Amino acid sequence: MSTTVPARSAAANQRRVAFATIVGTTVEWYDFFIYATAAGLVFAQLFFEPAGSQIGLLLSFASVGISFLFRPLGAFLAGHYGDKIGRRAMLVLTLLLMGGATTLIGVLPTFETAGVLAPVLLLLLRIVQGISAGGEWGGAVLMAVEHAPRNRRGRAGSFPQLGVPLGMLLASGITALMTGVISPGDAFLEWGWRVPFLLSFVLIIVGYIVRRAVDESPVFQEIAEKKQQAKVPVVELFKKHWLLVILAALIFAGNNAAGYMATGGFIPNYATSDAVGLERTDVLLAITFAAAMWFIFTLLAGIMSDKIGRKKTYLIGFSAQLLTVFPLFWLINTGSLGMLYLALGMFTIGLGLSYGPQAAWYSEIFPASVRFSGVSISYAIGAILGGAFAPTIATALVQATGSTTAVSVYLFIMTVASIAAVLILRDRPGIDLSINNQAEQEVGATIFDSRRAPAFEPVKTDA
Repeated sequence: MSTTVPARSAAANQRRVAFATIVGTTVEWYDFFIYATAAGLVFAQLFFEPAGSQIGLLLSFASVGISFLFRPLGAFLAGHYGDKIGRRAMLVLTLLLMGGATTLIGVLPTFETAGVLAPVLLLLLRIVQGISAGGEWGGAVLMAVEHAPRNRRGRAGSFPQLGVPLGMLLASGITALMTGVISPGDAFLEWGWRVPFLLSFVLIIVGYIVRRAVDESPVFQEIAEKKQQAKVPVVELFKKHWLLVILAALIFAGNNAAGYMATGGFIPNYATSDAVGLERTDVLLAITFAAAMWFIFTLLAGIMSDKIGRKKTYLIGFSAQLLTVFPLFWLINTGSLGMLYLALGMFTIGLGLSYGPQAAWYSEIFPASVRFSGVSISYAIGAILGGAFAPTIATALVQATGSTTAVSVYLFIMTVASIAAVLILRDRPGIDLSINNQAEQEVGATIFDSRRAPAFEPVKTDA
């Protein structure tokens, strides 16, 4: 006797996928941002103290950046196996890797008790975080976008993007709770900083359960059924689509440099330094507010990109970012908490608008057989060019010049480079993402392509 299980409705499955991608990426990026926050607040004292306050701070921020150097490794591995054995398996694996590394950081000995072994172990676990982060994003966005109707890919693709500001909000909020309520004063240095890391263990259990319940991407199911997986996806990607990888990476670089200025520890550290003089808990609450603003404008950007296109939404976002890179520090330097809120609120408008459309646009420029590799590797390279050492560069610029003007110039240049890349890439909303349309996906993704750009059918509302 056999039992027939009715297929899930498309709408119910899309809601399940949206929830799974938001929960999973929130857990992943909570883990990532907890490290960045702690690097700006306590790691210089706990793990790099013998180097002195200034060099110790640079080393602490450099440990944030070193994980980015290993993101391409995670992207290569996850992209290869994601294009060969599926998106969902990689999502579960990267979640477990990230959560395990974060939990272990919470039990590490400090330099005072373990000597040089302490920073070595810290860096090794940060590298594991980097490998995990390199593979996480591509799988999450493809699960969201490849499950979505053509006319709602921008909105669907913004859901995993929302995990980044949500992760930042959760990380800064819990750290603010630890510094301001549970463990005031020296207690935060003694044990309070460990609690946010240890909480990751609970979060990964939730994320694991949710992600295991999601169906595999329909695009990959079709690829697997027809046995059309690329033999070596990464080789095929760089042989045929190297220009797309470079341009997509440059688009992300400007956004990521700006994002890590706020989330990578530089602004929390700078705002609590003698130069500005604000209280640690107040600054963390302001960062939490910025994360909420970033969330709102990331979601808005995904919806906008379905209405006016990915390229126009990006140009609006980067223009807003360009207008705020100098006022950002002018306002912070006043030493007023209200001005800090205003500065971060303004800054996150452009940050969200230039982040929300990314998942959909990346998915639409790469062919189905190498799509996981394409989006993951582009994202990883963009993160290295943008956010990897942004806090370290900013700290070094301030120490060298005694001013934040050079930091604003740096952000301005990164944003202009991203705008140039946006102008070169074609907008391709509504293109058929299935393996059946592989030939059309191969053509016309940049203005440099001499072949005719593909003509797409008008976007229709899927029932």
